[in-house]
Amino acid sequence: MSQYTFSGGIHPYDGKELSKDKPLKEVLPKGELVYPVSQHIGAPAKPVVAVGDEVKVGQLIAEAGGFVSANIFATVSGKVKAIEPRRVPVGDMVNSIIVENDGKYEEVEYPTPKPFEELTKEEIIAAVKNAGIVGMGGAGFPTHVQLSPKDPGKIEFVIANCAECEPYLTSDYRRMVENPDLLIGGMQCVLKLFDNAKGIIAIEDNKPDVIESIGKMVANEPRIEVYAMKTKYPQGSERHLIYACTKRAINSKMLPADAGCIVDNCDTLIAINAAVRENRPLMTRVVTVTGEAINDPRNFIVRCGTNYAELIEEAGGFKVEPEAIISGGPMMGFSLFDLNIPVTKTSSALLCLPKDPVKGLQATACINCGRCVEACPEKLIPSMLATYAEHEDYEEFNRLFGVECIECGSCSYVCPAKRQLCQAIKSMKRLSMNKARAEAAAAKAKAEAEAAKQAESKEGGEK
Repeated sequence: MSQYTFSGGIHPYDGKELSKDKPLKEVLPKGELVYPVSQHIGAPAKPVVAVGDEVKVGQLIAEAGGFVSANIFATVSGKVKAIEPRRVPVGDMVNSIIVENDGKYEEVEYPTPKPFEELTKEEIIAAVKNAGIVGMGGAGFPTHVQLSPKDPGKIEFVIANCAECEPYLTSDYRRMVENPDLLIGGMQCVLKLFDNAKGIIAIEDNKPDVIESIGKMVANEPRIEVYAMKTKYPQGSERHLIYACTKRAINSKMLPADAGCIVDNCDTLIAINAAVRENRPLMTRVVTVTGEAINDPRNFIVRCGTNYAELIEEAGGFKVEPEAIISGGPMMGFSLFDLNIPVTKTSSALLCLPKDPVKGLQATACINCGRCVEACPEKLIPSMLATYAEHEDYEEFNRLFGVECIECGSCSYVCPAKRQLCQAIKSMKRLSMNKARAEAAAAKAKAEAEAAKQAESKEGGEK
């Protein structure tokens, strides 16, 4: 049994056998490409092209709108057709740059990179920033910000999150099978930024072949080691991966850097390698198209902006009409009602299921069995938090640390009463955080008004 684990968690059916053994296949988009200017946490990118402009592959089309933001690049050649709101996987309408693909794929010339050995730390971070790289495991946090902690000397661990604990997803596995050198190269790039850090490639122990092969490849790398993690969901959660690897705990008010850690997804590290060693921007990612409703489940190398419907076509179409189509995995993904949606930097999978596993479920009263408590990786009491959420009891919800929920869905999965615990807690968490921000803003405004009033009174008295 692997020693690298955490308390709580579940073991759902993983469905990985559907796609894990098929090689990566590159997809060339056919129709228009849609580039939302918000594909990351932080300020939206600002378009630097106008309707009617001709663009090439690798050309900057939207620049970062602030420090916490990210550049966006064209992934095809063609003409800018429109700049208008389009729907993204989470359901929001986001301002987007629409490019009509001319099918020529003409590419810009990238600057000749300096030899890796000659690069300074500042040049590495600049390359990552210029490439528009964000966390590709789902969060979308701009990577250049993550790689710029206040005190780099206190970073002791750089962790490659290759656990891939979400059911059905196999994109990281295929990357590790086919591109392990690029993963290791990305780890070397990040380690060059942190002199005191050890590199950990964390892989769940249900992938023994890549644990062995990558372990051999890093055998002579004094600063890199492969950790075999116990297979359990949500092993890939940032908090729990850090704890499993280092026994250091963080909460919602902390960053991994506060625990001396940097955590990057497998695909993110591969993108870092391309940016630093080749000066190539982030333009593609691997997407798992899978599920029992798909004819040919597999992993595709996809250009950002590609329409989801084209991926279904590449996977042979539907075997049966799906009841549920999910962007991402079944535990933390977003249910879709339309396939006319673009692949973004944070798109990981398209899951198509013949039967909706939650459709028609009837919730009954809590039987106080405690299974949700046992499963919760954050050691919360989901049954009580959901009840407080249903009654909008902010005080009790916060007293039981509801904002610490990571929204993994483990509690809902194990609940015999079929209560939608995670959804209730997730909604209340958003309301609670918004309420706290509003109260803080009101308190700040009141303090500023009182300070201004006192200053005015003092000035009047002096006259």
